[in-house]
Amino acid sequence: METLEKIKQQIAENPILIYMKGSPKLPSCGFSAQATQALMSCGEQFAYVDILQNPDIRAELPVYADWPTFPQLWVEGELVGGCDIILEMFQQGELQPLVKEAAAKHQPKTEQPGAE
Repeated sequence: METLEKIKQQIAENPILIYMKGSPKLPSCGFSAQATQALMSCGEQFAYVDILQNPDIRAELPVYADWPTFPQLWVEGELVGGCDIILEMFQQGELQPLVKEAAAKHQPKTEQPGAE
């Protein structure tokens, strides 16, 4: 699969996705650590791609996204931004509803108790 196709597929399949250096539990740079900390504080599951393990994505994504740095947060196919934007949105209370709304839309549908 072409790198660009892989990137598009990852973004399409994951409502909340962060491209970062390392993993949320073991980030490899301060910016990725701060960004994932804010994201984890929102309380929803999210996907991540370690660009250090994927040099092809590390090279292609900045061109595709027209965004030169990492981390990059994508929510529902849209680039939200990097570390500064993520932290600013979190501090202003804008990140939490964005993440919760995206997560809610993509949760498996469950039957409401008593709904007949």
